[in-house]
Amino acid sequence: MAFSVSPAVTVREFDLSGYVSNISITTGALGGVFKWGPVEEREFISSEQELVQRFGKPTSDNFETYFTAANFLAYSDKLYVSRAIDANAVNAAVGNGSIANTVIKNETDYDIKSATLDANAFFVAKYPGTLGNSLKVSMCDSANAFYKTHDGGTANLTLDYTVNSNIAVITIVGSDANNAMLEANTVISDLQVGDVLVAGNTTVGKQYLKVASIGATSNDTIDTATANVTFTTKYALSSDVSVTTLERYWEYYNSVDVAPGTSTYTEARGGAGDELHVVVVDEDGDISGTPNTILEIFEGLSRATDAKGEQGGSIYYKEALNNSSKYIWFANDRTGSVSNTAVNMAAIDTLPFSGSLTAGVDSVSESTISLANLATAYDQFAAAEEVDISVIMIGKSIGGVNGEGLANYVSDNIVDKRKDCVFVVSPQNPDVVNNPYEENEAMVAFRGSLRSTSYGFMDSGYKQQYDRYNDVYRWVPLNGDIAGTFARTDNDRDPWWSPAGYNRGQIKNVVTLAYNPEKADRDILYKNSINPVIHKGNSGTVLFGDKTLLNKTSAFDRINVRRLFIVLEKAISTASEQLLFEFNDSFTRAQFRNMVVPYLRDIQGRRGIYDFRVVCDETNNTGEIIDNNQFVGDIYIKPAKSINEIQLNFVALRTGAEFEEYIGRY
Repeated sequence: MAFSVSPAVTVREFDLSGYVSNISITTGALGGVFKWGPVEEREFISSEQELVQRFGKPTSDNFETYFTAANFLAYSDKLYVSRAIDANAVNAAVGNGSIANTVIKNETDYDIKSATLDANAFFVAKYPGTLGNSLKVSMCDSANAFYKTHDGGTANLTLDYTVNSNIAVITIVGSDANNAMLEANTVISDLQVGDVLVAGNTTVGKQYLKVASIGATSNDTIDTATANVTFTTKYALSSDVSVTTLERYWEYYNSVDVAPGTSTYTEARGGAGDELHVVVVDEDGDISGTPNTILEIFEGLSRATDAKGEQGGSIYYKEALNNSSKYIWFANDRTGSVSNTAVNMAAIDTLPFSGSLTAGVDSVSESTISLANLATAYDQFAAAEEVDISVIMIGKSIGGVNGEGLANYVSDNIVDKRKDCVFVVSPQNPDVVNNPYEENEAMVAFRGSLRSTSYGFMDSGYKQQYDRYNDVYRWVPLNGDIAGTFARTDNDRDPWWSPAGYNRGQIKNVVTLAYNPEKADRDILYKNSINPVIHKGNSGTVLFGDKTLLNKTSAFDRINVRRLFIVLEKAISTASEQLLFEFNDSFTRAQFRNMVVPYLRDIQGRRGIYDFRVVCDETNNTGEIIDNNQFVGDIYIKPAKSINEIQLNFVALRTGAEFEEYIGRY
C-alpha cells in the first residue's frame, strides 16, 4: 500500500459486499417466415400489437410461425424474433424507369449495399416482401413543387368545372394553334396525379379538388387547345365555376406547415432552397388497414449533406430518413434535386415526386423454406454473450426425415453449446391433425429422430384457434404456449417449479385440440418423453407432463430440474466473474463461499432444492490448481422433484383394529 510522506489521514474503501443476484430467464426466442421486418437480426417484441407492426399480420404462408410468437406473448412480454427469407424475397422500390431487383435485409446490409444501389431507384422499402408494394412516397423539394399558378402565359387560360361532374376542362386560347398547344402542354406538364387544384371564387367559395388522371391535350380549333383533368373531391361543387388562373398545390400540402424553403443552417452559410418534405403513405391499405393512410411525415429536411437542425442532429434527408423511417431507405437523389454541401445549395424548380413502390416479393411459405435459411435466422441466438434468452421455440418443424431437422439444429448448435436455455418443439401437423388412430405412432417416430438432451422439451401437438386477422380457424403448434407456461411459472413462482398440471399448465386460446390422448395413449407418449397436452372436462386444456428429451434416467430428465440448474449456473457464474484476477487464497475462497451459500439458502427456502453443500478451500484448491492460475468451487445440489404420480391407499379396517398395526404396510 502507499504511505504518506507527511502527516495525513488517508481514507481507503474496500467493497466486500458482492453477492449472487437473481436472474430473469423468461425471455423467449423464435425464428421463421414473416411478411415484414428485419431479416437475420434479433428484434425484441413485447406484445402482439408490436409483433404486427414490426413483422406484419399472419397469412396462409406463415400462420404457424406467427401464432407461435403471438401465443407466447399471451403469457410473457419478452420475445426475440429473427426473420428468415430465401432467394425469392425482394424489396419493393420506386424511382425513374426500370429498377433491378434489390434485397436489403437489415441496417447492416443497407450500409454494405447503399453505395451500389440501382441509380434509377430513389427509395427502397425498408424490408423485403410484398407488403412494401402497399407504400407510396411523395417528396416536395421546392417552393414551386408546393404551390404554383398558371394564367396561360401569352395565351388565355380558362379552367371550367361543372356541377356533379368530376371532369375539369382546361382551355387555352392563343394567337394560333401552335401557341395554344404550347401553353396547354406547359400547363399539363406541371400537373401530376394527386395534385390539388383550386376551384371557386369569393362568391361560391373555394373547392379543393384532387387530380385523379390527366388527359392528353388536343386542338379543338385553329387557336384553341383543351385537356381534361379527372378529379375527386369530398364536396360536390355548388355551381358551375370557370377560373382564369390555375392554382396547383402539392398533394400533401395540408399535412405540413409551410412550403419548403431554406434551412437556418444553410442560410447562415450562404446557400438557399435546400429544404424538402417527404411523406410515406400506405396507398393500398395493407399495412394500416385503410388505403391512403399517411404513415410518416418528414418536414423541413435538407438536401445539404452537412445540414444540422436546431438540436444539433443531422437533417440531411438521406440520414434523417434512414434513421427515423420505419418503411423506406434512401437510395439516390432524383434528377434536378441533388445533394450538396450547404454552402453550395441553390434554389431549384421541380415538380413534386410521387411514386408507388413496386416489385416487392415474399419468401416462399414456412412449409417450403429451406432448413439452411431457417438455421441462419436461429443463428442470431447462438451467442450467450450477445443475447440473454431462456426458451427457444421451434415454431414449425421442418427438415430431416421426420421434420426434426430444425429442432436438431437448434439442439446441436445453440442450446447444447450455450447450456443456459432450453428449446420446445411440437410434432409436425400431419402427425396429429386429421390422422386418427395413428397419432401416437407418428409422434413416437418424430421423437425418435430428435437428439437426446436435457435442454429439449416436446409437447403432443396442435390446437385450433381463431385467426382474427383473416377470419378463419387455424391449426397451430403448441410449443409457443408451452414456452409461455415456462414464462408464466417463472413469473408466478420460480423456474424450478414444474410448468405442468392444473395449477400452472393451463393453455390459452384453445378451440379444440387436434389430439386429446387418453390415459393409455399418454402412457406411451410419456415413456417416449413426449409431454401430453390434454383437455379434461371443466378443467380446461392443460400441459400434463414435465419430461425433457434426455434418454437416460436422471434428475435432468425433468424440465424443472434442468431449469433450476440453468438458474444456479448462470447466476453463480456471473457473480464469480468479479473474482477473476484476484489471489487464490483463503480470503478469496471465503469471499466465494459468502456469496454462494446465502444464495443457495434462499433457493432452498423457496423450495427449489432439498439440500446443498459448497466446498471451496484447500482441499479442492490444491497447490497444483493455484500454480495453474485456476480456482475451483464445488457446489453439491439435491434438487427438488415434482410429483408425477399420486397413489392413494384406502384401507378398510374392522371396528376393533388398532391403526398402528397397519400403518406403513400398504
